[in-house]
Amino acid sequence: MILFPADIEDQARQIVADFAARGKMVATAESCTGGLIAGALTEISGSSAVVDRGFVTYTNEAKVDMLGVAETALATHGAVSKETALQMVHGALYRSQASVAVAVTGIAGPGGGSAEKPVGLVHLAAKSRLGKILHREMRYGDIGRTEIRLATVRTALAMLIEVTAQA
Repeated sequence: MILFPADIEDQARQIVADFAARGKMVATAESCTGGLIAGALTEISGSSAVVDRGFVTYTNEAKVDMLGVAETALATHGAVSKETALQMVHGALYRSQASVAVAVTGIAGPGGGSAEKPVGLVHLAAKSRLGKILHREMRYGDIGRTEIRLATVRTALAMLIEVTAQA
């Protein structure tokens, strides 16, 4: 059974091989993807050498409890925001043994969007312990829940590669 499209498996395979060769570990903090990033990585044989842990923080309470996201950030900026994504990635990195972390928060739809925060809006952040940090605001559009989630996985894996290359 194929769980992920070939391009995502290729990205995950590249990360597992590169991280294993470099002695790096990764943590994920996921909201709208519900663990798909960690799932893509752990689909690859040998991933236990590089995947430290994954946090699925679908609710605001989980973001606060598990990642240390500030309630004031959620109240001021909302769960789907640059500020929340940055706090999520920081929390994942410092509540794990990972050298690199990635975080995603967004609106996969089909409901839940607004004029200000439409379906398909996703904020992603990647951070290394060396202090390198990336943020992306993606507006995939209302292309369907599955496609938004898979597009987010692709972007998150690409960001892991990018932030590690900078380290």
